[in-house]
Amino acid sequence: MKPASRLLNPTNGHSTAFVVIVAWFVTSLMVANIIAVKLIAVGPWILPAGVIIFPLSFILGDVLTEVYGYGRARQVIWLGFACNLLAVLAIALAQALPPAGFWDGQAAFERILGYTPRLLLASFLAYLIGEFVNAYMLARMKILTQGRWLWTRTIGSTLVGQLIDSGVFVTAAFSPG
Repeated sequence: MKPASRLLNPTNGHSTAFVVIVAWFVTSLMVANIIAVKLIAVGPWILPAGVIIFPLSFILGDVLTEVYGYGRARQVIWLGFACNLLAVLAIALAQALPPAGFWDGQAAFERILGYTPRLLLASFLAYLIGEFVNAYMLARMKILTQGRWLWTRTIGSTLVGQLIDSGVFVTAAFSPG
């Protein structure tokens, strides 16, 4: 087994900064999905609590695309999807296993972590579409602006990516039928 310092050594192809950005990206996605079951009131709007941290994933996605390229960002987006899927499968398995006879928290566990398949599908679909749109837009805008106007590119691509993500999620999760 390699020591941790070797795993984070830039000579093996992954800088420490890249590893940290990927870890924060994946963590922000997973936490957003877990806390999304709580609905919060923000002024007149009712939103899933995932909005607290989910924007961080778009910002980190922008950093990945800008610094490491669209190809590397796509790899990290797929990694985030796979990690979310693993978490969902683990939560579903934990829910399905019989609780200890003395444990009285099964209903609460299911209420908080028992996502319906429709909400999960909506979340995954929105995540994939929104992240890929964000990364693609940022990469295309970088070419079109010849690498200038970084803040315009990052804010513009993030706004469009989040708008599409939210639209896809709300449509898929809450449409009748």
